[in-house]
Amino acid sequence: MSADTREQPMDRFGLLRRNFRVWRGQRPFWGGLLTVLASVPIIYIPYENPSLGSLSIRLATTAGAGSLIIGVLLVVLGLTMWFQSQSRVFAGVAAILLSLVSLVISSFGGFVVGFLLGLVGGALGVSWAPDDAGRKSGAHRGGAHRSEDPAPAASSDTISTAGTGSALDDMSATGTASVFDTEADANHGNGRRRAW
Repeated sequence: MSADTREQPMDRFGLLRRNFRVWRGQRPFWGGLLTVLASVPIIYIPYENPSLGSLSIRLATTAGAGSLIIGVLLVVLGLTMWFQSQSRVFAGVAAILLSLVSLVISSFGGFVVGFLLGLVGGALGVSWAPDDAGRKSGAHRGGAHRSEDPAPAASSDTISTAGTGSALDDMSATGTASVFDTEADANHGNGRRRAW
């Protein structure tokens, strides 16, 4: 390492930003944020008294208490996604259901804004997966559980008995992998066999 490429010491803001980025990557951050933000219009709109000129419009009827309960539960579910990421599926499904209920109870889900935010936030919470699980599933995405060892070369007697059908029946009955299985996997990634 030369003197020109020496790593600069991080300032306090850079360190906090890096730690926040690591924390954010370990949980469904955006799902929790959208779920918390969904509570704002759901709680606020039924208690707001908008006015058009000198005309005051009252939106809150019996929806006030229901809107407050739904909004507080959405905040709790969003925080659950952040701080208890193991229960993200439950929190996401509950957020989706509460968003649907808010259409009926809370002034069309906070004029549809809170409904959409809660729906998308819950879906992001349900669909989020930890990073290490994504890497493991990406490693096997190419095909069905292939072994790392190359297939052994086929001998002439194995290929000559393949046409009789008895050797294939014996191999499939024992449950062992045959040369034909590995060749089918190599030639056809989806595991289909050719008719011989």
